Amino acid sequence: MTKKDFPTIHFYDQDFVDLYDQTWAMLQDFWQKGTTENGFQKQFFNYAQNRTINQFESIMSTFFLVYSNRNYPAAPQLDNFYERQEPSGAIRGDYAVADGAPHFSRDNPEGLNPPLFAWAEYNMYHKIGNKKRIKEVMPVLEKYFSWIETRFRRGNGLYEVPTAATKMDNAPRKGAVYLVDFNSQMALNALYMSELGDILNDKEVSFKYKKHYFSLKTRINSLMWSDEDGLYFDLDKEQRQLRVKTIASFWPLLAELPNEAKADRLQQHLKNPDTFGTEHPFPTLAADEPGFEKTGMGFRGSVYPPFVFMVIKGLEKYGAFDLARSSAIRHLYYMLDTLHPEGKEKGSLWEAYAPRGEGQARWPGKEGFPRPQFLTYSALSTIALMIENVVGLYISLPKKTVDWIIPTLEIMGIENLSLKRNFITILSNKSGRGWEIRLESEKLYYFTIDILGKKKKTLPIPSGKCSMLIDKL
Repeated sequence: MTKKDFPTIHFYDQDFVDLYDQTWAMLQDFWQKGTTENGFQKQFFNYAQNRTINQFESIMSTFFLVYSNRNYPAAPQLDNFYERQEPSGAIRGDYAVADGAPHFSRDNPEGLNPPLFAWAEYNMYHKIGNKKRIKEVMPVLEKYFSWIETRFRRGNGLYEVPTAATKMDNAPRKGAVYLVDFNSQMALNALYMSELGDILNDKEVSFKYKKHYFSLKTRINSLMWSDEDGLYFDLDKEQRQLRVKTIASFWPLLAELPNEAKADRLQQHLKNPDTFGTEHPFPTLAADEPGFEKTGMGFRGSVYPPFVFMVIKGLEKYGAFDLARSSAIRHLYYMLDTLHPEGKEKGSLWEAYAPRGEGQARWPGKEGFPRPQFLTYSALSTIALMIENVVGLYISLPKKTVDWIIPTLEIMGIENLSLKRNFITILSNKSGRGWEIRLESEKLYYFTIDILGKKKKTLPIPSGKCSMLIDKL
């Protein structure tokens, strides 16, 4: 595949551009073909050494595959799971690559994973624009939601699931029964089920899930929020808070659960070098916790790209674009260090990174950790965060809108970004007349430029080439 098949990014630090380009080149080796034995989709994305396809990994991969200009399809990642839905509505977390059979473990007997399908479908709809798909998958998503309700919801309105269902394997969460991340993920699930109902103009579906959402939001805020700590916490069997500060405390941001005051308190932790604002943001366990390991040791402090992605997307919900961008840039610099290390060592993009310095996370005695070239996680940062938070572009194909949110004007932009059958280019540059934005498009779309705290303007951009001077806006 040639480079021009994918969107090209421009940024003043060429190393970031190389990191982005190299990721697309490496992604070619991650494609597998379904077989008659496993019955998977004819083409799907999976880490070569994986013996199963994993639900969480497959869902997260859709957030960068949507930017491949349809070279790499995102939808089969989810369809592999939908096609295996059981009559009860259950969809399991892992299916074997050999024969497609569900794979269970002792610590997660139902094979439950974070319920994030609706979030992924909503994102794919805005990036790819296929409304027909939403109609087709809605019955699957509704049955899946009902299965989780029936099987895991307790009388207090919260969900009781094994900690293994959160993907945070060895996090210090002893005694936790009602997990803050899973409960927030179910709120997120309900929020986006309601949004999908709105897309289909189905008021009944929209209202049903909105009701679910607000009911769960009230419970999480009243039971799991600690005003003293400025964080959300897991609960034990008696609904007492277990005040261990983990990255799970930030899923409520993404689910839009806190009010502005609570969101500000959460942001303070993300800026605090003693808790989550470590050199490489954001560790999975706060740096001042007794169990914190500066080598990472799995979820004892490692920085995992999908959890960084989750925090940054949560910050966006509260308009904290500056903190989201500066954190993404810091995170990418540390990733860059391991891809281009000094000396003779060969570089890699890793599954997890050390929180207090350069290099990958370490977990003595844990074989195969962290996985090298694990693009399933790292491409979330090197592609999705690069486009959305470093360059600052947010696209919605159904609305025909592109929002460009940036703290300051810099030489940067994107070329050949697909808006369905419309390819667009947006570049900012300093000319003799001042800062200029050059645009090129095949069809009309609406462009919003938001220079944080300074200027915000929405303009219809006609087909063809045009340019605008920022000073004249």
